[in-house]
Amino acid sequence: MKRPLQNDRFLRACRREPVDATPVWFMRQAGRYMAEYRAVRAHHSLLEICKRPELAAEVTLQPVERLGVDAAILFADILLILEPLDVGLEFVAGDGPSLRRPVRSGSDVDRLPAFDVETELGFVAESVRTIVGRLNGRVPLIGFAGGPFTVASYLVEGGHSRSFVATKRLMYGEPEVWHRLMSRLASLTAAYLRMQIEAGVDAVQLFDSWAGALAPEDYRRFVLPHSRAVLEPLAASGVPVIHFGTQTAGLLTDMRRAGGSVIGVDWRIELADAWDRLGSDVAVQGNLDPVALLGPWPVMAEAARGIVASVAGRAGHVFNLGHGILPETPVEAAADLVQLVHEESARLLAG
Repeated sequence: MKRPLQNDRFLRACRREPVDATPVWFMRQAGRYMAEYRAVRAHHSLLEICKRPELAAEVTLQPVERLGVDAAILFADILLILEPLDVGLEFVAGDGPSLRRPVRSGSDVDRLPAFDVETELGFVAESVRTIVGRLNGRVPLIGFAGGPFTVASYLVEGGHSRSFVATKRLMYGEPEVWHRLMSRLASLTAAYLRMQIEAGVDAVQLFDSWAGALAPEDYRRFVLPHSRAVLEPLAASGVPVIHFGTQTAGLLTDMRRAGGSVIGVDWRIELADAWDRLGSDVAVQGNLDPVALLGPWPVMAEAARGIVASVAGRAGHVFNLGHGILPETPVEAAADLVQLVHEESARLLAG
């Protein structure tokens, strides 16, 4: 049985309840900017850390202990769900993920094997249980999965892309094949997140990081129904569900329609404006530019204070970056940012 949380302000903010200070966590908060993480990576590959629960727990807890963040996030990768599909997933040093057998036709979709999520990805559930035990109630644990469009784009492109030409060619040229692929991914993703919730995570985030590459009408036609198929069933779990993307200022209302009790916002739109578009019945997460942490402290501090002040008094703000923390980030800057947001928001909330 899980211990009661000592620090629940992240969950309270997700539920739009009063907090004593704005909660802070960072996407990619366990990563190469931390010497502790680099020490682990010196001896273990990314996949090895993901598949060994004791290592996943170790790196998940590093930023909790070093930075004082209000939530831990499971150490995993959004593409783990692709490995059982026999597409030749590899993580190439310096180049990121690569797939030897991308999916670009109906026959490619048909050859994808069926698999049981708990059987093939059970190591993730074991990591969750290990992390929850080691956290011992200090802060909540966030689980996550990649959004259907983002995962599909890796699957079709064979790796990362800036233009998404192969993805959009399939989407526009063979919409029936596209929807079959997306339906398959949505079903697997929903099962994957349910497994994490049952294992003990306190919240989940859907990373549809590249959805901002789409026109609003294309998002509504080709993505929204599949994201909704992932997110809507999770509402019954009772855990907060964060829906995140980048460059999505023009998609925010559609993302809200797709689902999620918290919507992630990047730095390309002012947070208060984004919240006005989304409505008062949803929490908002964001939205400092990650590069701000590489600049002079007064500049970063002013930007962070501005974000906090722009939504002061509104219940439901989770402070985060607009995307993942960068490897070049000084760890001291991240720790100082957490302290600044806590202190500044507490002062404003106290009136």
